[in-house]
Amino acid sequence: MRVGAFIVPDAADPATTVRQIEAAEGAGLDLVGIQDHPYQPRFLETWTLLAFAAARTRSIQLVSGVANLPLRPPAMLAKAAASLELLSEGRFALGLGSGAFGDAVAAMGGPKRTAPEGVDALEEAIAIIQGWWRGDRPLTVDGTHYRVKGAHPGPPPSQKIPLWLGAYKPRMLGLTGRLADGWLPTIPYIDLAADAQRSHHAIDEAAKRAGREPGDVERALIAPLDGPPPTWPDQLVRLHETHRFGTALVTVPAGTEGLDQLARLGEQAAVARERTPAGS
Repeated sequence: MRVGAFIVPDAADPATTVRQIEAAEGAGLDLVGIQDHPYQPRFLETWTLLAFAAARTRSIQLVSGVANLPLRPPAMLAKAAASLELLSEGRFALGLGSGAFGDAVAAMGGPKRTAPEGVDALEEAIAIIQGWWRGDRPLTVDGTHYRVKGAHPGPPPSQKIPLWLGAYKPRMLGLTGRLADGWLPTIPYIDLAADAQRSHHAIDEAAKRAGREPGDVERALIAPLDGPPPTWPDQLVRLHETHRFGTALVTVPAGTEGLDQLARLGEQAAVARERTPAGS
């Protein structure tokens, strides 16, 4: 399994926020995710931080967790993602969501959508983003929420950028199975005991109906770990073996407390990986 850190883009201490990302790489973690809430005044702007992090790291994968679509037009999001993928030499995965906190989005000038409208908009956005990355030229998508007419994509990414969706309800899970490369839910918005297997099944069935292999959809989870560090490997292995999540992004507190936790997380992640061999 893969283990990473989920970082708060804390603007109160930018230097420590960047040090956390560097510490995640130094601890041998596989990836680092950064949450995206542009309307939160306490947070740095996520895409700026991701680009800065790409320049300060060499091996760790970077993930937007998840990009707020209503405040980020999909053609620009696709171009930004491709640029970051090139600059980081292939180390970027685009986590994307339909957008939460509608009032806060509207306060920044974005659209306040109903839940069904959000799913419709996300599907249109995926068509634009994936068409852009493929280099469809001219790119035309005539949707209800998003339209591009004769756009000329570029630059192309050096390789396929994984697209992971933050999904919870049936239509979003179906979209994940049909079109996405990964599923990226977050605790506490998902109850593992009640929802995980049902959600996996919905994604699997949607993938099969679309002629895809369910195993091609990566299962990643943003989650806290409880208790003392020696118990963390058991928790990580349980996520993998019981709940089918091959990737875990562990939530890390802001500030120096998070720095202290990252070193211990790296040690315990190595133990968990030894207990979940490749292909298990």
